Amino acid sequence: MDLSDAPIRASLELALLQQHQAYLADPIPGLEARKQDLRTLQRFIRENKDALCEAISADYGHRSKHETLLAEIFPAIDGVNHAIKHLRRWMKPQRRAVDWRNFFGAKNTVIPQPLGVVGVIVPWNFPINLSLVPLTYVFAAGNRAMVKMSENSRHLARLLIDRMPAYFPPEKLQFFDEIGGVGVEFSKLPFDHLLFTGSGTTGRAVMAAAAKNLCPVTLELGGKAPAVVCEDFPLRKAAERILFVKLLNAGQICTTVDHAWLPEKSIAAFVQHAREIVPARYPELASPDYTSIIDQRSFDRLRQALNEARELGATVIQLLEGPAFDAASRKMAPCIVLNAPQDCMLMQREIFGPILPLRGYTDLGQVISSINAGPRPLALYPFSYDRRRVQQLLDHVMSGGVSINDALFHVGQHDLPFGGVGESGMGHYHGVEGFTTFSKLRPVFHQARFSSLKFLMPPYGEFADRMLAFLTK
Repeated sequence: MDLSDAPIRASLELALLQQHQAYLADPIPGLEARKQDLRTLQRFIRENKDALCEAISADYGHRSKHETLLAEIFPAIDGVNHAIKHLRRWMKPQRRAVDWRNFFGAKNTVIPQPLGVVGVIVPWNFPINLSLVPLTYVFAAGNRAMVKMSENSRHLARLLIDRMPAYFPPEKLQFFDEIGGVGVEFSKLPFDHLLFTGSGTTGRAVMAAAAKNLCPVTLELGGKAPAVVCEDFPLRKAAERILFVKLLNAGQICTTVDHAWLPEKSIAAFVQHAREIVPARYPELASPDYTSIIDQRSFDRLRQALNEARELGATVIQLLEGPAFDAASRKMAPCIVLNAPQDCMLMQREIFGPILPLRGYTDLGQVISSINAGPRPLALYPFSYDRRRVQQLLDHVMSGGVSINDALFHVGQHDLPFGGVGESGMGHYHGVEGFTTFSKLRPVFHQARFSSLKFLMPPYGEFADRMLAFLTK
């Protein structure tokens, strides 16, 4: 929807009113209607696959097409297949036990029903994945949706605004561009549920705005997700897996490895492996497989963080030959940082770029204490074949999700819930948890023809005295 010719607030309110009225007219779409919505969403992705990749690349300056296909297009298509396969079971009313006081044929059920209209606020880093994957569960649960795109996704937002009406009517789905002030007004709308993915700072503001409407929120934020490599795990394999995830999308992923803990004696060998692995994957900074930093502000922030770490005594190891960066394309050579001071920007803020600080340890308890001294991360990545060590980390470090002996993969599992904890977010979606998040699990009690409570109604007599004495003893 183009908001340029109308006041932002009024346009958003009109769109919400239109969707809410459509919901009231058809509050409980059936199984086949929901499957049709999911198939239509999937058809949009397939029919516009190339255009989606090109639009995202234009927003980035350059974004590897293969990364967009792997991390955005495929999960969205595959997620629809998963939802369609399981939707009948998800929608089925649940039978619950009836206690003895209602044994005369009464029954309990829980009915999952649509909430109504869901608002979705999407970040720029994976704008297809983080808009269309949530929509899969929004539609599976029978809802309607309004989606607000990022100011850094202008080309993609225009494509979605122009093409999506051929697939869904506005009373079912509308997309909005961020033209200044849209996000603020969007978060103030009285949605039936609001999903926000982005920074913790913005997440706090969104939650505060939603609270005025008592609108429930799901917040998917971020944080400094650590990898912890134990001495029993093959170091080369750990380096290959960590660096793949760290450099995917040039590190601009909320669930990427922010930094890695290694046994002190393994750090030098890890660096040597990295010097071999990274140039083999990205022979030069201009490689089409290597993605640009999203905008000038982020590019400048990363360079500033590196410079500050150097000035404070850290060692910065560039992993590609040639220039450290290219200002025109906003590409930055991958780096490892050793001995970064704990109070520098790299160690205090989520990095969100192709910079990997390494931290050494001699005792796993030291790692646990250090991680627990900060906010709970969105992800934890233990690397070990020793079950006791892995369990120690699982028991003593809380995180939103965990991938063991790899990184990021828990996010792509359709049957696992995705979500943060504490400062890394609240609530879940993906899989049945996504369906549940966007549904009202409505309890329904069916009274029998004869109610046992008949004996416990006024005027209270001797029988009531005996029963209540028995119930409360």
